[in-house]
Amino acid sequence: MAKIEIYSSMSCPFCVMAKQLLDRKGVDYTEIRVDLDPTKRQEMMKKSRQRTVPQIFINDESIGGYTDLVAINNSQRLDSLLVQS
Repeated sequence: MAKIEIYSSMSCPFCVMAKQLLDRKGVDYTEIRVDLDPTKRQEMMKKSRQRTVPQIFINDESIGGYTDLVAINNSQRLDSLLVQS
């Protein structure tokens, strides 16, 4: 299985929807809460060059946020990304 990380915050509806989509896919992911640890927001910004959450990484590759995740899913590419290791 792929290594999946999602940088998120508790009050972010797009974070919730991204996690729900990944849950429906039945994959495990690591959630990194930037609202609990400001150093994690800096880490996220350095890795993704983005300031907003969620930021989603599959096998250490930035795929973007929730709308990017949905677009990849709608184009039928997400399942193949999720099984790569």
